[in-house]
Amino acid sequence: MDGSNAVGEFLRARRALVRPEDVGLPGGGLRRVPGLRREEVAMLAGISSDYYLRLEQGRDRNPSVQVLEAIARVLRLDADATAHLVSLAQDRPAAAVRPGRRSQQVPPSLLQLIDGWPRNPAYVQNRYADCLAANALATALTPNYRPGVNVLRAVFLDPAERELRRDWEALTEEGVAVLRSEAGADAADPRLRDLVGELSLRSERFRTLWARHEVRPRRGRTSHLTHPQVGDLELHSHKLSVDGTDGLTLVVFHAEPGSRSAELLDILGSLSAPAGDAAASERVEEQ
Repeated sequence: MDGSNAVGEFLRARRALVRPEDVGLPGGGLRRVPGLRREEVAMLAGISSDYYLRLEQGRDRNPSVQVLEAIARVLRLDADATAHLVSLAQDRPAAAVRPGRRSQQVPPSLLQLIDGWPRNPAYVQNRYADCLAANALATALTPNYRPGVNVLRAVFLDPAERELRRDWEALTEEGVAVLRSEAGADAADPRLRDLVGELSLRSERFRTLWARHEVRPRRGRTSHLTHPQVGDLELHSHKLSVDGTDGLTLVVFHAEPGSRSAELLDILGSLSAPAGDAAASERVEEQ
């Protein structure tokens, strides 16, 4: 993933996901490529086949937003994926590309805040899904919510995470799409390149999902867990950007008040609380 033709890679991947019958064309027959042919995309978008070919090959680096939106409609892209395509096509000076390792520090006030949530698992991560801070209840939920762990790597490679998460399939799909969205056109970012390279080598599912070029912004979700100590939990999460930081996100979980999940979360909190002292969050700074 050198990023030299990000638009072309994206278009080829998404073109392969659209069946002819999805856009009103006859399907069946012998087709050398999965999904739509280049000339079919061009025809439906109202542009010439030669121009679309130049876009995919990276020979035209300045397509108009109108052309990209027309192609996005043919490829059945949602608003997030369309915005991603437009951003990939925009010229970005080298100085705008973020370095792979920047100093990141969780604000002390935020550490104090999550420490004061005995009933809400919470952790802080960066744009690569590295956990930088976590309160005791988050770490009790899974030991992979602790500083120094890359949460995305753990979800794909740690068998315990597969056992914990009843919605593992949906979670992994979402996690890769969020990483794509966070990466944008920064394919040369060495931290991102290393993470994608490792997971591509070690996880066939990651490799398959990454090749789809799906994108999704970071947003809250409902997690379905089977915890080894307390059993089945259903927790809602919120993902909040941390002001004044380089892309840090606060992830907070909660159960419906009065629900069985809320009772089990309280039990888990009592099991994990240090004797005679309030739980303090772990934290780490990246250098």
